[in-house]
Amino acid sequence: MAKSKLLFITHEMSPFLELTKISEITRQLPQAMQDKGFEIRILMPRFGNINERRNRLHEVIRLSGMNIIINDNDNPLIIKVASIPAARMQVYFLDNEEYFQRKHVFTDKDGKFYADNDERTIFFCKGALETVKKLGWAPDVVHCHGWMSALVPAYLKTTYKDDPTFKNSKVVYSIYENDFTGKMSNDFARKAVMTDMTESNTEVFQPGTNSALYAGAIQYSDAIVLGSANIDQDVLNNVKNSNKSVLDYESTSDYENYYNFYDEITNEELVHVA
Repeated sequence: MAKSKLLFITHEMSPFLELTKISEITRQLPQAMQDKGFEIRILMPRFGNINERRNRLHEVIRLSGMNIIINDNDNPLIIKVASIPAARMQVYFLDNEEYFQRKHVFTDKDGKFYADNDERTIFFCKGALETVKKLGWAPDVVHCHGWMSALVPAYLKTTYKDDPTFKNSKVVYSIYENDFTGKMSNDFARKAVMTDMTESNTEVFQPGTNSALYAGAIQYSDAIVLGSANIDQDVLNNVKNSNKSVLDYESTSDYENYYNFYDEITNEELVHVA
């Protein structure tokens, strides 16, 4: 698997943004896989509390300039990049002034869930896939972390299923404990519909809860990683009933198990890892 390409899509990563344990995993796992010979790309939002100067972010002009359409509105996408010298890894940041330039990440100063978190999620998921297309880099495995990336598996299995960049990609989704108790807007599922999709494709996301986003990601992914010891029981039942290949939580402590898991998936030997 020396030349395999592995794409990570996450809403947080150390040292840039540290909200939950996801940030630690998305910092260490890519480096471990790069050391195994994988070619790595990492994408995350450029939230307003990520310090550009300290982290030496700079705009990638050749990737910027796209517009992401949400609810018939054009939203400009700016791509920035930063390096982690110790790991020889680059991280691509998706930026948009309206969606991401705020002091807080998912809730306002009073702890209220942002009303436009639905559009921010759609923007990030669409923008991530369009950015990878523009890179001209076809991943063998797309590994999504956290609820903000939950639409990516759905898009890959519908709109992008025949796209040369993604048609051979396997999709892995890591599930963690529920991070938010708020709810997306009532028309989240409608807004999330892309080309070659209907509202039936996004119906599973309609409740707009954290568990509903996980349900949609489970439905469209090829394989699931249980990234936390405290996953909601309904979500766990959903995983069990999906009959998807699963890397259990105990196995995630050894990154060698991820390597073997990716190997099985790319060889279409989807077995349950217990």
